[in-house]
Amino acid sequence: MNKTKIYLTTVVCSITIAIVFTISSCKKVETEPKDWFGSDLVFDTLDRLGTVAAFNLNDLYNYIPNGFNRISNDFLDAATDDAIPSRNNTLIEYYTNRRVSALNNPDSYWANSYYGIRRANIFLQNIGNVPIVKTVDSTAAKLTRRYWRAEARFIRCFLYFELLKRYGGVPLIGDKIFTLDDNLQIPRNKFEDCVNYIVKECDIVKDSLRVEPIADADWGRIPKGAALALKCRVLLYAASPLFNGGGIETDATKKALTGYLTADATRWQAVIAAAEELRSLNYYTLIATGTPTGFASLFTTKKNTEIILAKQSANSTNLENTQAPIGYAGSAPSQGFTSPTQNFVDAFPMLNGQQPFNADGTVNASSGYNATAPYTNRDPRLDVSVFRNGYNWLGRAVETFEGGLDKPTNSNIAVKTKTGYYLRKYLGNFPTGTTYSNQSHNFPIFRFAEIILTYAEALNEVGRVEDAVTQIKLLRARAGITAGTDTRYGIKVGITQAEMRNLVRNERRIELSFEEHRFWDVRRWKTAATDFAVPLYGMNIIKSGTNFTYNKVQVGTMQFENKLYHMPIPYDEIVKNQTLIQNEGW
Repeated sequence: MNKTKIYLTTVVCSITIAIVFTISSCKKVETEPKDWFGSDLVFDTLDRLGTVAAFNLNDLYNYIPNGFNRISNDFLDAATDDAIPSRNNTLIEYYTNRRVSALNNPDSYWANSYYGIRRANIFLQNIGNVPIVKTVDSTAAKLTRRYWRAEARFIRCFLYFELLKRYGGVPLIGDKIFTLDDNLQIPRNKFEDCVNYIVKECDIVKDSLRVEPIADADWGRIPKGAALALKCRVLLYAASPLFNGGGIETDATKKALTGYLTADATRWQAVIAAAEELRSLNYYTLIATGTPTGFASLFTTKKNTEIILAKQSANSTNLENTQAPIGYAGSAPSQGFTSPTQNFVDAFPMLNGQQPFNADGTVNASSGYNATAPYTNRDPRLDVSVFRNGYNWLGRAVETFEGGLDKPTNSNIAVKTKTGYYLRKYLGNFPTGTTYSNQSHNFPIFRFAEIILTYAEALNEVGRVEDAVTQIKLLRARAGITAGTDTRYGIKVGITQAEMRNLVRNERRIELSFEEHRFWDVRRWKTAATDFAVPLYGMNIIKSGTNFTYNKVQVGTMQFENKLYHMPIPYDEIVKNQTLIQNEGW
């Protein structure tokens, strides 16, 4: 250390002496990015218990996305046919009005992912310097070392998947920690390379993570099941039509970057094997009990056997305040940011499991649907997912009829439902009272119902249609749909593979709604150009005395073009790295 530098610093401000002594070099030019305090402080050999290193690991969890109101206070599902934003001119609409570009992508996630990957690599390279994971000879210390490394490695792996589903193949940097002196012109890896890397990493870390059941003190930590769930999800994407040889690219090089060049039906077998591996843990189950239903309670109960991994957050009333109907004031104000569509509501079957509408939009007469009472005898998940007219909340019925408290005609109220519905899912249960109490709002990253749906989809794709039916019956039974005399929960006898495919996709739509699946599902199925070409509808409700008249009305449209199957690599990344090949159409 240059003594002149120390004396000068002392003269300027004596309080900085301690800081100066921690500096390992007196160079004034920064030669590499600084991460938090720097590795020498974060991974201090004198940090006997690894306290600061643990803080650093905990911070890595922040790079896992939180799906609640994630894009300027909107859910990603508001960029699908399931919902529209109640506010005007929001960023989420860029995905439905074709305003997304390489310069303006509200959900880029490129920089976040690579910064998180870098942070994970720094952690993995330096954690061995911390005494608790190097010199303490105890079972607890050895487990801590194993868990910490596996968690960081999983997060790195998960961030690669976040990139993969948006862009296709991306540069794989392994354990490298780059400095400004390194060659940063790194080309994209092929889609296949990235899939193989993620699957391999999941297999490597799975047995080093905490094994279920997780202790209460460690709840929220990444368990073994999360590695198996991520493996299952990436293999599902890899086997799906868009990526499994069905790319939209006209150039073979670009097609190899965003998927496999040729289709291979056996890729579905890998999905089946991955789902069965997770199920073999014999720990995760569907939550079947709770208030008002198991389906509702799993989203407001921090620890349960259906949630595999969730983004942890402190209890709050944030979602109640941003999502509930707007007519509640005083101590329970709400903003109603999300307007679920009639398209979404129509996707829910009747209580007997039959769809209320035929493929051509006509009423399915055998379903029991009544246009004058459209919410009667419906799949119970509908009332858990959507606020509709007449729903009981905070001591009164929700009023989304024209001129009602929750859909006033006052033009000065700019934010209100555009469809006659508000988002109910994730919120606490408040049928009575006048105020909200703090609720658990942990966003589900992986849950067992997703694994069941993935398993059913893969089974059907390999021709095991009745085995797929068995899986869907589990979800419908939990939802409260009646079994029927044939115990098929509304699934017809002799259902074909094509019919079952549509049923599984619809079941996935309603079961996993607003969990950031629909946006990506219609892309991997390569159906977005069709699914998003339909008008978006709402329900216009007129009250006359004690009676209501329901009229389906168009509230919007969506615009989709093939280039939207993959996101554009950010323009500044293309400029900085001349080896990056942009996705087709951007």
